[in-house]
Amino acid sequence: MVRFRPLAPWNDPRGDQVERIIIDNGILALEVLSLGGIIRSLWTPDRDGERGNIVLGCDSVSDYLAQDAHLGAIAGRYANRIAHGKFSADGQQYQLDINQASNCLHGGKEGFNRKHWHLGQLPDGVRLSLVSPDGDMGFPGKCTVQLDYRLVGKNLYIEMLASTDKTCPISLTQHSYFNLDGSNSSLQHALQVDSNQYLAMNDVGVPTQICETVNSALDLHQATQLQSFIGAEEFTATSGIDHCYLLPQTEPQLQRFGRLSSVISGRGMTLYTNQPSVQVYGANFLQGTIGKNQQRLSQYQAVCLEPQQIPDAPNQPEIAGDGLTRPGKIYHHISRYQFDNEA
Repeated sequence: MVRFRPLAPWNDPRGDQVERIIIDNGILALEVLSLGGIIRSLWTPDRDGERGNIVLGCDSVSDYLAQDAHLGAIAGRYANRIAHGKFSADGQQYQLDINQASNCLHGGKEGFNRKHWHLGQLPDGVRLSLVSPDGDMGFPGKCTVQLDYRLVGKNLYIEMLASTDKTCPISLTQHSYFNLDGSNSSLQHALQVDSNQYLAMNDVGVPTQICETVNSALDLHQATQLQSFIGAEEFTATSGIDHCYLLPQTEPQLQRFGRLSSVISGRGMTLYTNQPSVQVYGANFLQGTIGKNQQRLSQYQAVCLEPQQIPDAPNQPEIAGDGLTRPGKIYHHISRYQFDNEA
């Protein structure tokens, strides 16, 4: 049985209030905000069966609005980068908000992470919804989004559906920062990845080509401690891992991406997704961000595993599709996070 516990709402300095709710199935528990579809807390058991929070978050709406790390939020309308904030669709060119170097990152400076979502209840979780108007951050079309968080046994299911009345790139991802120990560093975590390919990037994070992982530091078929990435040549430009791995195109089937684990707490997390890529980000530039209890977060304190469409797909269809959702079609993202305490 899933239990629901509403918490006192937070005031948003921009106006309105942010709803908060805890969902608990006796194994996992989840705190969700109506701001940005944010997962503020996620409690899972360690090897001794003691539950602890394994994601980073903030203490107020103001703190969430003051940071650009997308802590626990939904990134959209288009996760990751669109080069020069430009793309063409149906014979028309569009200029998007530019908020990272020369790119539109995670939907622009007022992306889905900063929006008020409507929050409702499901038998085993919550459903959030959002309507993004035509022209929001430069994106064409009225975009309607549905987001479900569901707890099923040891699994967190995240499912997102979106539609638009004008052809538009849509790519949504859940941007939680995971630390399986609840500690100040994730460098003792190990990461194992099934993927055989990743995207090479230019100096502002835009893909340039598909590369094979074999014989490179990005081959993570064997579980590899994150500490080993620090100082490795392949990760120098990004100050650690911040790379996009590719999965075979079998949508809508869920595919296993890989597993994050910690020998300290015994916790493990295996990700399955129907998305064509997963960005792995080691919180390389997180330092100084204000987290819970007004503590300044540290570089490499957590790891993001971000299932998504291909970065800059509207401008690079030769890599894997164009990332565009057309009127009458439904964008569908489903990911399953399976937790264990057997590391």
